[in-house]
Amino acid sequence: MKKGRILALDVGTKRIGVAVSDEWQWTAQPLTVIKRKTDERVLKTIANLAEEQGAVKIVVGLPVTLRGETGQAAKEVLGFVEKLKERLSVPIITWDEALTTAEAEEILLEADLSRKRRKQVIDKLAAALILESYLRATAEN
Repeated sequence: MKKGRILALDVGTKRIGVAVSDEWQWTAQPLTVIKRKTDERVLKTIANLAEEQGAVKIVVGLPVTLRGETGQAAKEVLGFVEKLKERLSVPIITWDEALTTAEAEEILLEADLSRKRRKQVIDKLAAALILESYLRATAEN
């Protein structure tokens, strides 16, 4: 039985990486990168993507510190999540994104991508890694 797609967001100050699961929530695929200009524009873009993909949930990477504390970056993401919750009716949860951008960078370096190409795809790959982590952790349920 289908469960529905999940969108994942890797929220940064300049860009937001977006990934999506398959309908059975088994796999995660990088989808796109949204350039952050105004929150209003970004929120509208995410709402459109959620509708287009038929998202039943959105998972947002939360950059907690290595000590598990909520630093400034995490506070900014939580503020963005609140704006997203006001805009969308699907459940939105945060998920520890511990080192996903570093892991994405390592994968892209191993793939021997140029610096320019890495910059174009790293955010959506990080979002896919966040989503993979979430899917693995919740697969038993």
